[in-house]
Amino acid sequence: MAERILIVEDENKIAGVLLDYLRQSGYDTHHLTRGDEVEPWLEHHLVDLVLLDLMLPGKSGLDICKALRAGAPGRPAPAIIMVTARVEEIDRLLGLELGADDYICKPFSPREVVARVKAVLRRGTHAVPATEESLQGLVLDDAAWRATIAGHDLGLTAVEYQLLKVLSARPGRIFSREQLMDAMYQDERIVSDRTVDSHIKKLRRKIQERLPEYELIHSVYGLGYKYEPPPQPLTV
Repeated sequence: MAERILIVEDENKIAGVLLDYLRQSGYDTHHLTRGDEVEPWLEHHLVDLVLLDLMLPGKSGLDICKALRAGAPGRPAPAIIMVTARVEEIDRLLGLELGADDYICKPFSPREVVARVKAVLRRGTHAVPATEESLQGLVLDDAAWRATIAGHDLGLTAVEYQLLKVLSARPGRIFSREQLMDAMYQDERIVSDRTVDSHIKKLRRKIQERLPEYELIHSVYGLGYKYEPPPQPLTV
């Protein structure tokens, strides 16, 4: 799967250059021009990294960075690279203290941006570590694509793991089939609703085999699916 990058830049010429270079490097990219569009867009799309301009109409890059880093525990969080023409040291430090993974000053070489993107994604410093406490006994290991619950390995496929990760990151939130398809297949292939239902069915069965007394993934008629954690942390 191609890693997904969101470019938030109000200068279309700069954004166009970044889009071209990143796409040529194999990344799946999307562009927004306003700061107040970022959080609503991310409610419905998963990305690995955000290239975030500091000065934006609607909402500043620093406020966006702060909001993204204040997400719920266990929520998959994108890496953030701040991009700006303001080189004052206080802005640089503030951006990094708010949780940015890197900082690039304009003017810059597009090749340098691509190199920084690769370095940040390779480090994986943006990942929110899943813990047994934060997810009520569910532990997700992104490096091994391995999910355990109450110490039991669920034996998930890559698609099932991705589904569980998306659902469990936002307990109680209802995800439509379209949103789940977007998370499962980032190469924009065309799949049917039944494909999602089939994967959900298999995922439920594997959880039930380990924990028959709990139903963690619920169907919401006409809307989609949601994850509800158990009332108390599960133990082995």
